Amino acid sequence: MRVHLVDGTYELFRHFYAVPPLTDTSGDERGAVVGVIQTLLSMLEAGSTHIGVATDHVIESFRNNLYAGYKTGEGIDPLLWKQFEPLEAAVAALGVVVWPMVEIEADDALAAAAASAAADARVEQVLICSPDKDLAQCVSGERVVQLDRRSGKVWDASGVVERFGVPPTSIPDYLALMGDSADGFPGLPGWGAKSASTVLARYGCLEDIPVSASDWGVPLRGAEKLARILRERWGDAMLFRTLATLRTDQPVFAVDELAFRGPTPEFEDLAASLGRPKLLARARVVAAAGRARHDHE
Repeated sequence: MRVHLVDGTYELFRHFYAVPPLTDTSGDERGAVVGVIQTLLSMLEAGSTHIGVATDHVIESFRNNLYAGYKTGEGIDPLLWKQFEPLEAAVAALGVVVWPMVEIEADDALAAAAASAAADARVEQVLICSPDKDLAQCVSGERVVQLDRRSGKVWDASGVVERFGVPPTSIPDYLALMGDSADGFPGLPGWGAKSASTVLARYGCLEDIPVSASDWGVPLRGAEKLARILRERWGDAMLFRTLATLRTDQPVFAVDELAFRGPTPEFEDLAASLGRPKLLARARVVAAAGRARHDHE
C-alpha cells in the first residue's frame, strides 16, 4: 500500500486564493473547503487508498513560547480563518482521517505520521503531499517522499539534495542558517541559501562546521565573516534549528485506520449545504470501487 499524508492547512490556503468564492446555505464562505474536498476526492479517484490529513487547529504552537517572532494567525483573512474548523469537520464527514493540531503543528503531525507509516513493513511508499521545505527533512530514500500535487513534482532523497543542496537530515541546520520567512525566524545575518548549502553539504550539521573558515575547505566569499557570525550567534542558530526541527514523537495512527471506507452519513447533509450533491456521488463511487477491489483481493 501507499500512504498519502496531506497538509490540510497548506491546501486550505492554496484553494482560498485559487478558487471562486462559494457560500453554503447559511451564507458562510466555504469555497476553500470545497476545494480541499475535491482534491481529496481526486486523489481517491486516482487510486489513493490510505489518506491522512493534518491541520493547524490553531496557528500557534509550542514554538511561539520559544521565539516571540514565530508565526501566528495575525493577518489571516477572516474569511479564510473561519474555514479551518469547517474543513476539519468536512474531511471527517468525507471519511478521511484528520488530525487537528493544537500544541504542535500540522507539519509535526505529518512528520510523525510519515515515520509511523514508514515503520510498517506493508507500506510500499509514504507520500507527504506538500511542497513546504521544512517537510523535506522527513524524506528517506525513495520510501518517504514529498509530492507537490499542483506541479506533479516528487522529491526523494536525491531530489532534496538537488533542490536544496543538502540531504534531508541537514534541512533543520540549513533553515537555521538561512531562516524561514514562512515560519517567522530570520536565520543568521549574511547567511543565505548558497552559503548554507555549500558549508552543510560538506559538514552536515552545525556542530561539525569548523570554528575557523580557513578550515572549511570550500570556496565561499566572505567565509571568515560568516564564521564569525556563526560563533557570535551560536545560541540563535541552535534556537532556529529547534524551531525548524519537526517532532516525530507524537502518537497519530495505525496505518489501517487511514483506509478510506466511504463517506459518513453526515457527508450527505454537508454536500447539500454546500450546493454540491455531486461530491456525495463521487465519494460513494470511490468507496464502492474500493470495496470491489478489496473483495477481489
